[in-house]
Amino acid sequence: MNLPNKLSLLRVLLIPVMVLMMYLDGAVWIFLSTAVFGIAAFTDFLDGYIARRDHIVTDFGKFIDPVADKLLNLSAMIMLTHSGVMPHLVVLVILARELAVDGLRMVAVGQGRVIAAGWLGKVKTVSQMVLIIWMMLIGRLFPGALLVQIISYLGCTWIVAITVWSGVDYFMRNRDCIKNAK
Repeated sequence: MNLPNKLSLLRVLLIPVMVLMMYLDGAVWIFLSTAVFGIAAFTDFLDGYIARRDHIVTDFGKFIDPVADKLLNLSAMIMLTHSGVMPHLVVLVILARELAVDGLRMVAVGQGRVIAAGWLGKVKTVSQMVLIIWMMLIGRLFPGALLVQIISYLGCTWIVAITVWSGVDYFMRNRDCIKNAK
């Protein structure tokens, strides 16, 4: 297995560590869980960079990278809803988009195609990761602060918008998969 794919798998393995830390009370656990999420998020950048630099893009990498991103982001978002920092509706919209896109990917695989993430999907993922770090750290340390609530609301609005936009774009660019489905 190549290094980029190992980094994607590391991202998946860091998820239960982050979730466990998010269950624990105290500022130390807030900092540590945010750090674990940040390290896991950094592996997303690093695995893509190495894969492109060394020309080792694989079908498994095209599969595991977005799955690892979704698992990481959704796990953190679910924990943030559990702690009352992120609205449930945000997570539901994002989950619906991810399931729809994964469904389209499965149809494509049935047709012998692997669909890699587009640039809007990458913007979506990075936007989600930035907001998650904000909410994991600032949102949990200062949950009642008005400025924190305003920035969090604007961030949630942005990630819902970019998530929906990237989902629509994904289906538009790959509509031939749906037309060719049996």
